[in-house]
Amino acid sequence: MKSLELLSTKRRLKRIAPLQLGKIFALLYGILGLIFVIPFFIIASLATPASPLPFGKACILLFPVIYAVLGFVFGVLGAAIYNVVAKWIGGIVVEVEWDREEG
Repeated sequence: MKSLELLSTKRRLKRIAPLQLGKIFALLYGILGLIFVIPFFIIASLATPASPLPFGKACILLFPVIYAVLGFVFGVLGAAIYNVVAKWIGGIVVEVEWDREEG
Protein backbone atom coordinates (compact mmCIF):
# COMPACT_ATOMS: atom_id res chain seq x y z
CA MET A 1 0.00 0.00 0.00
CA LYS A 2 1.38 3.42 -0.97
CA SER A 3 1.98 6.02 1.71
CA LEU A 4 0.20 9.37 1.60
CA GLU A 5 3.46 11.17 0.72
CA LEU A 6 3.76 9.16 -2.50
CA LEU A 7 0.17 9.90 -3.48
CA SER A 8 0.52 13.67 -3.10
CA THR A 9 2.90 15.86 -5.09
CA LYS A 10 3.42 19.51 -5.98
CA ARG A 11 3.33 20.72 -9.60
CA ARG A 12 4.04 24.11 -11.13
CA LEU A 13 1.69 25.62 -13.71
CA LYS A 14 4.19 26.99 -16.23
CA ARG A 15 1.95 28.01 -19.12
CA ILE A 16 -1.73 28.48 -19.96
CA ALA A 17 -2.94 28.13 -23.56
CA PRO A 18 -4.44 31.59 -24.27
CA LEU A 19 -7.06 30.51 -26.83
CA GLN A 20 -8.25 27.61 -24.69
CA LEU A 21 -8.64 29.86 -21.65
CA GLY A 22 -10.39 32.43 -23.87
CA LYS A 23 -12.94 29.81 -24.98
CA ILE A 24 -13.56 28.66 -21.41
CA PHE A 25 -13.96 32.23 -20.15
CA ALA A 26 -16.29 33.08 -23.06
CA LEU A 27 -18.60 30.22 -22.12
CA LEU A 28 -18.48 31.00 -18.39
CA TYR A 29 -19.04 34.73 -18.89
CA GLY A 30 -21.84 34.03 -21.38
CA ILE A 31 -23.59 31.87 -18.79
CA LEU A 32 -23.06 34.56 -16.14
CA GLY A 33 -24.49 37.12 -18.57
CA LEU A 34 -27.63 35.00 -18.92
CA ILE A 35 -27.92 34.73 -15.14
CA PHE A 36 -27.36 38.46 -14.52
CA VAL A 37 -29.64 39.77 -17.26
CA ILE A 38 -32.80 38.30 -15.72
CA PRO A 39 -32.64 40.20 -12.39
CA PHE A 40 -31.41 43.31 -14.22
CA PHE A 41 -34.40 43.19 -16.57
CA ILE A 42 -36.86 42.66 -13.68
CA ILE A 43 -35.39 45.51 -11.61
CA ALA A 44 -35.28 47.85 -14.61
CA SER A 45 -38.91 47.00 -15.45
CA LEU A 46 -40.06 47.70 -11.90
CA ALA A 47 -38.02 50.89 -11.59
CA THR A 48 -39.62 52.50 -14.64
CA PRO A 49 -43.10 51.03 -15.08
CA ALA A 50 -44.46 53.95 -17.13
CA SER A 51 -41.58 54.21 -19.58
CA PRO A 52 -39.91 51.52 -21.67
CA LEU A 53 -36.48 50.15 -20.82
CA PRO A 54 -33.64 52.35 -22.07
CA PHE A 55 -32.08 49.55 -24.13
CA GLY A 56 -35.26 47.73 -24.97
CA LYS A 57 -35.76 44.02 -24.85
CA ALA A 58 -32.72 43.48 -27.06
CA CYS A 59 -30.57 43.82 -23.95
CA ILE A 60 -31.72 40.34 -22.90
CA LEU A 61 -29.85 38.92 -25.88
CA LEU A 62 -27.12 41.55 -26.09
CA PHE A 63 -25.75 41.36 -22.53
CA PRO A 64 -24.80 37.66 -22.58
CA VAL A 65 -23.12 38.11 -25.97
CA ILE A 66 -21.14 41.12 -24.73
CA TYR A 67 -20.17 39.20 -21.57
CA ALA A 68 -19.02 36.25 -23.69
CA VAL A 69 -16.93 38.43 -26.02
CA LEU A 70 -15.33 40.25 -23.09
CA GLY A 71 -14.73 36.92 -21.35
CA PHE A 72 -12.87 35.64 -24.41
CA VAL A 73 -10.78 38.80 -24.74
CA PHE A 74 -9.86 38.95 -21.05
CA GLY A 75 -9.20 35.20 -20.95
CA VAL A 76 -6.71 35.45 -23.82
CA LEU A 77 -5.08 38.57 -22.35
CA GLY A 78 -4.98 37.09 -18.86
CA ALA A 79 -3.32 33.87 -20.07
CA ALA A 80 -0.78 35.79 -22.13
CA ILE A 81 0.10 38.02 -19.17
CA TYR A 82 0.30 34.99 -16.87
CA ASN A 83 2.67 33.24 -19.27
CA VAL A 84 5.04 36.25 -19.29
CA VAL A 85 4.95 36.64 -15.51
CA ALA A 86 5.37 32.89 -14.96
CA LYS A 87 8.60 32.99 -16.98
CA TRP A 88 9.94 35.76 -14.74
CA ILE A 89 8.98 34.52 -11.30
CA GLY A 90 7.73 30.98 -11.78
CA GLY A 91 4.24 29.66 -12.12
CA ILE A 92 1.54 28.87 -9.59
CA VAL A 93 2.37 25.85 -7.45
CA VAL A 94 -0.49 23.42 -6.92
CA GLU A 95 -0.59 20.24 -4.93
CA VAL A 96 -2.10 17.29 -6.77
CA GLU A 97 -3.03 13.89 -5.49
CA TRP A 98 -3.16 10.60 -7.35
CA ASP A 99 -6.55 8.97 -7.48
CA ARG A 100 -6.29 5.62 -5.72
CA GLU A 101 -8.63 4.01 -8.25
CA GLU A 102 -6.45 5.04 -11.22
CA GLY A 103 -3.42 3.31 -9.74
